[in-house]
Amino acid sequence: MTTAVFNKVDYVLEHLLNGIELGTISLPDIQRPFVWKPAKVRDLFDSMYQGFPVGYLLFWKNDTAEAAKAIGVDIKQKPPELLIVDGQQRLTSLFAVMGGKPIVWEDYSERRIQIAFNPVHEVFEVADAAIRNDAEYIADISQLWIGGLGEFQFVRHYLEELRKHHDIDQHEETGIADAISHLHALKKYPFTALELDASLDEEKVAEVFVRVNSQGVTLNQADFILTLMSVFWEKGRVQLEDFCRAARVPAASGPSPFNYFITPSPDQLLRVGVGVAFKRGRLKNAYNVLRGKDMESGEFSAERRVEQFELLAQAQDVAVDLTNWHEFMKCLMAAGYASGAVISSENALLYTYVLYLLGRQEYGVDHANLRTAIGRWFFMSALTGRYTNSPETRIEEDLARLRGASSASDFLAALDGQVSGALTNDYWDIQLPNELATSASRGPSLFAFYAAQRLLDAPVLYSNLHVAELLDPAIKAKKSALERHHLFPRAYLKSQEIRSIRETNQIANFTLVEWTDNIDILDEPPSSYVPDYERKVLGKPDGEKQLRRMYDLHALPPGWAEMEYLAFLEARRSLMAAVIRRGYERIA
Repeated sequence: MTTAVFNKVDYVLEHLLNGIELGTISLPDIQRPFVWKPAKVRDLFDSMYQGFPVGYLLFWKNDTAEAAKAIGVDIKQKPPELLIVDGQQRLTSLFAVMGGKPIVWEDYSERRIQIAFNPVHEVFEVADAAIRNDAEYIADISQLWIGGLGEFQFVRHYLEELRKHHDIDQHEETGIADAISHLHALKKYPFTALELDASLDEEKVAEVFVRVNSQGVTLNQADFILTLMSVFWEKGRVQLEDFCRAARVPAASGPSPFNYFITPSPDQLLRVGVGVAFKRGRLKNAYNVLRGKDMESGEFSAERRVEQFELLAQAQDVAVDLTNWHEFMKCLMAAGYASGAVISSENALLYTYVLYLLGRQEYGVDHANLRTAIGRWFFMSALTGRYTNSPETRIEEDLARLRGASSASDFLAALDGQVSGALTNDYWDIQLPNELATSASRGPSLFAFYAAQRLLDAPVLYSNLHVAELLDPAIKAKKSALERHHLFPRAYLKSQEIRSIRETNQIANFTLVEWTDNIDILDEPPSSYVPDYERKVLGKPDGEKQLRRMYDLHALPPGWAEMEYLAFLEARRSLMAAVIRRGYERIA
């Protein structure tokens, strides 16, 4: 008979919250940050108030204090004895509300959760301005436990304030007092916890978590590696989190990782570090390496673990170096991409960053050649969706091809060979035009078209402005300055019995215009509105030349306004593919 790997222990909520306050109960690094919406916290309190069960807790006994992270933002007094595996969101909610504590949210901000209670009608709500001005509500129930008043004094104060707004009879007073007393008594609410044995490893704990909580977030290899970092290299874990936090907002002064392409998460930067340190894309393999496992013998070694973490530390320092980070962003801009708004795959960005760092640090590629090579690689990988399906497998293959490279020229040749193999003449002439036959508003081929227009300095259609100016992420407006516009409006196509979204919203039926023009055009067919716009351009010096260039860079065939719609789509897809190719060639 198999021995159970857990014990059942009963708690009252007050003891759990005291344990969190002291730090003896803590959040393990294989769990995620606080992600519940305030309404869900409100519902939790309502269920407890009504005496409903709210689920059991799952703890993991801890014999390595460094493996855990405390809930809240206070410094804890004791090392954790129990790590929360299941129940994090519930306990964090209760700790934050009943203790009046700020917590760290998913976006790294620190703020409180304020839940209100109406003891007249026994209703919970998320506090807002209207509720705070309603005398029937206790606007912040935290005050019942931390406000400095005893339960009796709290009830008396509430009744005094309520009488200022309307009369209360003895029956109502009794009901209100009972409701507040019942709310105050929630600190004695019973919980049952299952405590997993300390001898279990991360994989086994994760398996238990998934089996007993099918609605939970599946733990992955990045979670395990971040856990290992917390145990054996806490400084590295903190380094990642600090970098990601700083990347979210512009710095008031001095350099920072803020950019317009990506707000990275620790697990994303971890992938970069692993790629640079071990030339590996599969985190499962990297996890075993970092645990000190010999991949041939299967044996584990503490010395080997130390050596591997030293390699990861060196690679991570390179990855979070601000010079490297921002020079890489310049490579993306040199490839025509102005911001994350026109990048459909963050994997493409992250894995291209791995290659950039290897080229710069390991192979010593000079700056100019590296920027060109990385720009071409990113354009190719973004356009073809290289890292969309099975991204770990694909980057593992890409990195494996570099293991035989020993010089800058070897590195550049390896990248160039893969780019040339992906972007063949058949790809440009056949496959890409077919891929453009889509209505996806965030497709890689559409974004590559925008990037090419930026590289070719395309003007906005029928405008003095340029596409590059209006794709600038630093320019913010109430309404987007640049909009996609139906060249053949949907209402017109409907009148021609063309109703399929795939046809009416095909990306070949869109181009970029200034939003005022989009409003003016409305639902007129191109044969009606185009002549007026052409006259405005032709009336300028070199107007005929400007119009030809506009049509060329917007991939519009001659006489397009008079074309039959489906024939127009086919012709424009080929021209768009040609513009994308010209943009790509401009990188080199």
